[in-house]
Amino acid sequence: MRKTPVYVSFDYDHDKVLKEFVIGQSKLEDSPFEVIDHSIKETVNGDWVSEAEKRIKRSEVVLVLVGSDSHRAQGVLKEVALARKNEKKIVQVIGYKDADPKAVPNAGRLYRWSWDNMKSILK
Repeated sequence: MRKTPVYVSFDYDHDKVLKEFVIGQSKLEDSPFEVIDHSIKETVNGDWVSEAEKRIKRSEVVLVLVGSDSHRAQGVLKEVALARKNEKKIVQVIGYKDADPKAVPNAGRLYRWSWDNMKSILK
């Protein structure tokens, strides 16, 4: 089964654990997606925006993991803009059970994180 290549955007300073959760789900046998890249704090040459754009270009979907501060995290906002620029499908998923965070602007529909939702939106 072909897996959809996904770039994961998240608030690096507050929600790294969410990235680990989605990577874990991508490794399940019935997962329709694979995490090919994810947000980076910085690069060796300091130009993380160019590196993020290269990574986003390799993906088919940009998955935004939404925590309490994601809607104002500058890195997330830049990655969403890069995804729009490169005409990538963007979906956002609420990262924490029972949370009611603000959606990230221009990042598409906001979903609750469930295995059924992940399999449906990332195929």
